[in-house]
Amino acid sequence: MVTIVDTLSGTPLRPRHPEKVNRPDNASPRKPDWIRVRAPNTRGYADTRNIVKENGLVTVCEEAGCPNIGECWDRKHATFMIMGDTCTRACAFCNVKTGMPGALDDNEPDYVAEASFKLGLKHVVVTSVDRDDLADGGAEHFARTIRAIRARCPTTTIEILTPDFLRKDGALEVVVAAKPDVFNHNLETVPSRYLTVRPGARYFHSIRLLQRVKELDPTLFTKSGIMVGLGEERHEVLQVMDDLRSADVDFLTIGQYLQPTRKHHAVMQYVTPDEFSGYEKVAYTKGFLMVSASPLTRSSHHAGEDFARLQAARAAQSR
Repeated sequence: MVTIVDTLSGTPLRPRHPEKVNRPDNASPRKPDWIRVRAPNTRGYADTRNIVKENGLVTVCEEAGCPNIGECWDRKHATFMIMGDTCTRACAFCNVKTGMPGALDDNEPDYVAEASFKLGLKHVVVTSVDRDDLADGGAEHFARTIRAIRARCPTTTIEILTPDFLRKDGALEVVVAAKPDVFNHNLETVPSRYLTVRPGARYFHSIRLLQRVKELDPTLFTKSGIMVGLGEERHEVLQVMDDLRSADVDFLTIGQYLQPTRKHHAVMQYVTPDEFSGYEKVAYTKGFLMVSASPLTRSSHHAGEDFARLQAARAAQSR
């Protein structure tokens, strides 16, 4: 019996995922060589960590246990996670702490903007926990954060990765009106795996959310991503591509699911680099402007460079 405890906050005895404590362990196969990454120990990593901590911020890099944290933080690229470190949902794949979140910090948008300035970010990525406890799901807080970054870093482009705002009427319109440069909302997996992997969400609601973004503001880039290795079939992944293209989504990311703890969903398969390459080729034939598909692909990995390529692809398409 293994109890998952929160070692990232000041109360390490609290179970990080109380809803999973009494579940049986899920065994995953040994990681292949192509998954392995170096431990973060560079000066750039330490500098980024200090700036994040000095501004009292939370990052999804740490909370979700991203395997790319060493590489990204060495380059002073961090993905800020707003609205606290506690999520109201309990997805089977996610390492973010679950429970009842605290009140929003009204100063957080300014803290994110200041940290973006100190890090010298040309492209900033902001995500959040799910806040089903809030009337607007945190939409206004997202909008305030976007506006604060614009004011402090006027030349910085902004990418947001939002929750689904399920049953939060009017929330999406508030976020889109703040005009981020990229609107990302991840599907996470194929529809047949939702009840097991993402039970609090609805696949077709997420598709419609992405479609609605483009209806509200066709100038915004839209982006979505899935994980593979959760028991999906290849034809299901290809259908997800078609569904996203029907919603006019510009950018698709596909990465390998990695099990955070033995209490989380098991890795059913490690997809080979060649299979990822195949997915990427097929996705481009379906009309995506940008595709990133590899074992270590994550939503915000190389986001700045990918945004520049996304702009170039749209410009080439319009010639």
